[in-house]
Amino acid sequence: MNRTERVSRRSILKLASAASVSLALQACGQSSTQGAGGAGSKKTDFQIGWSIYTGFMPWYYANKAGIVAKWAKKYGITITMVQVNDYIESINQYTAGKLDGVAATTMDALTIPAAGGRDTSVIIIGDYSNGNDGIVLKNGKAVKDIAGRTVNLVELSVSHYLLARALETNGMKLTDIKTINTSDADMISAFATPEVTAVAAWNPQLAQIRKEPGAVEVFTSAQIPNEILDCMNVSTDVLKANPDLGKALAGIWYETMAIIHKGDAKADEAIAQMAQGAGTKPESLREQMATTYFYVNASDAAAYAESPDLLTVTDRVRQFSFSKGLFGPQARSVDAIGIAFPGGKTLGDKDQVKLRFDPTYMKMAATGL
Repeated sequence: MNRTERVSRRSILKLASAASVSLALQACGQSSTQGAGGAGSKKTDFQIGWSIYTGFMPWYYANKAGIVAKWAKKYGITITMVQVNDYIESINQYTAGKLDGVAATTMDALTIPAAGGRDTSVIIIGDYSNGNDGIVLKNGKAVKDIAGRTVNLVELSVSHYLLARALETNGMKLTDIKTINTSDADMISAFATPEVTAVAAWNPQLAQIRKEPGAVEVFTSAQIPNEILDCMNVSTDVLKANPDLGKALAGIWYETMAIIHKGDAKADEAIAQMAQGAGTKPESLREQMATTYFYVNASDAAAYAESPDLLTVTDRVRQFSFSKGLFGPQARSVDAIGIAFPGGKTLGDKDQVKLRFDPTYMKMAATGL
């Protein structure tokens, strides 16, 4: 499938190196926590990064439809939505302080900016993969049939995490299988070869792989809800000095959600525009949206941010990330990076909190900004 015909999916192959580089910069006295225009300073112009993916395309539509400008004007600020062609690069730019916020998974927010020293707040819980990721076998009907096989996947990506969780929920370990790092662009052709009998992939490649003769999908992200979670992440220092940025971003997101999910002609128009921006067709984007659970209502997103389940799934994510060296070479334990939750709850070192789940602006949106 041509790259211009698919919605790109996030991959974290560069995570370990990204964290290492950022930590090295700090060791040399160069801070990675300076926001665009200066961390902690009052300002009016903000840069928010995003890349092409199903769960991020609402930001594209909001920008094109004037919703971004509308909410920015309401609070007397300017928000520039910066499209970065490579997902990892968008997070690297945020980590380096070139952006004030970025759309990313919580896993990546933890293992790149937080691990790199940039204090980051998750202010909008946007969606989670609800079937966009899956494991497919030949000559197998269940996860247990994967034992002893070699699995093709993008190593150290959300696919790798999905595989680990699939094995764990079936009483198995990653040591029960082998993996071969395979580009997402090559996944379909790899599965078509006789020697490849197991893959972990994401849409739209996953949809095509499932159609291959003898293919059986044995596990999907729908079985681990909220664990592959897409969010809007903003510099904590920038947010503290400029709370209107958080208000505007929340207003933008939830107005856009209301339009996209209304099911009328305007929604169709919005989805068509998002598809065009992603270089795909509306029907393809709709298929991917169907396996993406969007938190359409601000009250639901805020409630999840305060739920015990978020701590549980985040703990799983951090355990996997640390086990794969994604906290960087200086991290001695899984507790090296503190993660703060509403109600004063914390995972990891309370004195080294670098990732914060902040429902403030989702709550404001729920009650009227």
